[in-house]
Amino acid sequence: MNLELRQLRYFVAVAEELHFGKAALRLHMTQPPLSQTIQGLEELLGAPLFARSRRAVELTPAGQALLPEARRILAASAALSALVRRAAGGEAGRLSLAFVSSADYSVLPPFLRSYRAAFPQVRIALQEATSDVQIDELLHGRIDAGLLIPPLPDKARLELDYLKVLTEPLIAALPAGLAGAGGDAPVSLAALPPLPLIIFPRPIAPALHDAILACFRAAGVTPEIGQEAIQMQTIVSLVSAGMGMALVPQSVSNLMRPGVEYRALRDPAPQVETGLAWRRDTVSPVLQGFLDLLRKNTDADPPDA
Repeated sequence: MNLELRQLRYFVAVAEELHFGKAALRLHMTQPPLSQTIQGLEELLGAPLFARSRRAVELTPAGQALLPEARRILAASAALSALVRRAAGGEAGRLSLAFVSSADYSVLPPFLRSYRAAFPQVRIALQEATSDVQIDELLHGRIDAGLLIPPLPDKARLELDYLKVLTEPLIAALPAGLAGAGGDAPVSLAALPPLPLIIFPRPIAPALHDAILACFRAAGVTPEIGQEAIQMQTIVSLVSAGMGMALVPQSVSNLMRPGVEYRALRDPAPQVETGLAWRRDTVSPVLQGFLDLLRKNTDADPPDA
C-alpha cells in the first residue's frame, strides 16, 4: 500500500470542511484534482470515505474511523523535522554516562541538574563503575562517556580523549573520637593511634591507591591494610563500623555516616583528580552538548593532545 501523506492531508481538509470546493480553496488547488485524489485514496483503502450528494458531503463510518488516525499521522510527520533538528543539535537523544562513586559526592549531582535544565529532551542512562571498568566500556563503545580517576592506560590514550573536571585533596575518614579533641582541626597521620587502613584495591584505582600509601610514607608511617573496597560508601561504612580508617577525596565528606568524622591532614595531602573520558572517534551531538556545558560550568582543562 503506497499511502501518501498528501492523500491524508487532502482527506482531512475535505472531512473538516465537508465541502470539496471549500477544501480545494483551503488547499490552494482546484477541485478536480482534489476529487481525483480522494477517489484514489478510497480505492487504495477499499472503502468509500465520503457519502456525496448534490446538497451535502458526509463522512461514512470508514471515513469517521480514518479521520483521527489521519490527524495523528500528519501530526507525527510534522514533528519529525523538529525531532531531527533537535537530535542533530544535541537537544534530543540518549547519553550513557558512567561515574566513579566519589563523583556522586562532588561534581555529578550539580552538573546533572544543569544538564537536565539545558537539555530536558535527552535521556540520561547512569551507571556507577570503577575507572578500569569504565575504560573497558568506553573502548568497546558501550558507554558514551565516563567520570573516572586518571591516569588512562597508554593503550586507552590512543582512542580516548580526557578532560580534567576536579582536583581535590585527600582527607582522613576516622572512627568518631579516634583523633581525640580538637573539633575540625587537621590531624597528623603519625600522631593517630594505629588502626587498619581501608583502601581501594590497586588494580581498580592504581593512582588513588598509590597516592594514599605515599601519603603515609611521607609521614613515616607504614599502615596495615585491613580491608579493600571498591566503593566510597562501602569504605566509609567500614570506618563507621570501627573496622579501620581511610583516606578519601575531600568531597566524600558530603557522605555522612554515624560514627565517622572527617579531618583534613596536617601532612602534605596528595591531590586526587577526577575527569571525563570519551571515545575520540564517536563524539555524537548529544555528547558534544554535554562537553560544551561541562567546559562552561567547570574550570576544566582542554583535552590532552
